[in-house]
Amino acid sequence: MKNDPRKHFSALDIIHKILREHIKPGDICIDATAGRGRDTLFLAGLVGENGKVIAFDIQKAAVESTRSLIHENGMDNRTCVILDSHANMADHAEPGTVSAITFNFGWLPGGDHNVFTHAESSIAAIKAGLSLLRDEGIMTLIIYYGRETGFAERDALLEFLPTIDSDIYTVVEMPFVNRTNCPPIPIVILKG
Repeated sequence: MKNDPRKHFSALDIIHKILREHIKPGDICIDATAGRGRDTLFLAGLVGENGKVIAFDIQKAAVESTRSLIHENGMDNRTCVILDSHANMADHAEPGTVSAITFNFGWLPGGDHNVFTHAESSIAAIKAGLSLLRDEGIMTLIIYYGRETGFAERDALLEFLPTIDSDIYTVVEMPFVNRTNCPPIPIVILKG
């Protein structure tokens, strides 16, 4: 008997379930890696009409794709999509005000695999994001790697994460231990 495909949870399924439990209407959230806009749209649905989602990407195609998806779904009034590095997110939100920040490290889905996130800006973005989180705020990361890209970033992130102050933050890594090849690595950081 073939396995039921509905039982095959992705890293994104797991992260979205966790975010659903933490984000409330009226919250401020950040999609640090907008990509095609799916997480931006997901967050916009959770924050409601009185909430705000700020999304970042360094690729013009990603920003345009995200803006288009947001507009098609009538969420323009609660989102701001910015063509800039996620490392600069502290320029767009106040410390201690953000309920959730989400990252998908790697490359733009359907895009050029030669253009991908890099450890230096990704670690700077995580540090900036930690300062923006409110008490009991959450940051989620999914580390995608494989083929010729992403291994150096994966290694640098996994080396950096244990250095985050354990008196303030709890960092949980959830590797897929029964999946082959290069399964993505979901990580959750909780403040407080």
